[in-house]
Amino acid sequence: MPIEIAFDTLPETGTTCPVAPGVHWLRMPLPFALDHINLWLLEDGEGFIAVDTGIAMDAVKQAWKSALASFSTERHLSRQIVTHFHPDHLGLAGWLESEYGAPLWMTQGEYLTARVIAAGLAPFDIPSMVALYARHGLDAERCAALEARGNAYRRGVPVIPATFHPLFDGDRLRIGANEWEVIVGHGHAPEHASLYCATLGVLIAGDMLLPRISTNVSAYAAAPVLDTLQLYLDSIDRLAELPEETLVLPSHGRPFRGIRARVAELHAHHDARCADLLAACAAGPRCAGDLLEVLFGRPIDDPHQTLFAMGEAIAHLNYLEARNRLQRSSENGIIHYALKP
Repeated sequence: MPIEIAFDTLPETGTTCPVAPGVHWLRMPLPFALDHINLWLLEDGEGFIAVDTGIAMDAVKQAWKSALASFSTERHLSRQIVTHFHPDHLGLAGWLESEYGAPLWMTQGEYLTARVIAAGLAPFDIPSMVALYARHGLDAERCAALEARGNAYRRGVPVIPATFHPLFDGDRLRIGANEWEVIVGHGHAPEHASLYCATLGVLIAGDMLLPRISTNVSAYAAAPVLDTLQLYLDSIDRLAELPEETLVLPSHGRPFRGIRARVAELHAHHDARCADLLAACAAGPRCAGDLLEVLFGRPIDDPHQTLFAMGEAIAHLNYLEARNRLQRSSENGIIHYALKP
């Protein structure tokens, strides 16, 4: 089955659009090149369950108020389920709890990661990340820009609820008349929770499956040689086992069908990236910092983009090293990769 975009019309900010019985689509602004995030409201008796929250911005708070006020009958938020710790997903969790009384549900790995990054605890702090990128050849100017940016995570997620309800892989949640299964994936985040309802044929995929762009898969300072790309590919292969006609609700882009075709495209995308890296390293040892343009086809100078680009470059190099395609060496404290003889 080819990929089919399911809806031509986008919901305006502050409004909702039904996508399945009891499932409503919200589209909230983001202050980045990727300028939106999709959120979801699930009908739950007399209330709603929010899936993801949006980033901490006044415009998003106002959009939430407008969207909830648009329903003819007043509904409360009975809880909020957050797929993972990134600011566009968790940013307003504290506000939704205080404003609407909605307790937070998320996996323990995501909650604890959010806590340590917000607190700036090593090795999840900015200095540890910059040190990792410097060892992989990122130049001093771009390292300094990342240092100067500071803990941007704390600005995007100013308040994290003091308590949460842990979610685990395989949990089955009764929401309204339907049962939703928690499917935990890895690679993009430690314990990303997607939600699948077999009765409705709907997968709330979060960031694990996007229809047009590839999900960021990064290495990080606390586990610098972890093969996050293989973890991600294994996770989306698991999603590809769902029925082909499943309606996929992604966090960015439009809802779509054709889950197996999209997973195959993502495998091909990462295979092509790895081939580009191998070709570059065939000419001699290279470091991640000077492979960014090879990987992305353009200069990477903006600190926000550098953060993700370096993490992704290292992740792909780790993947190739784990498969004995590349070997690493260190010269003057900088890690280089060359073809495995």
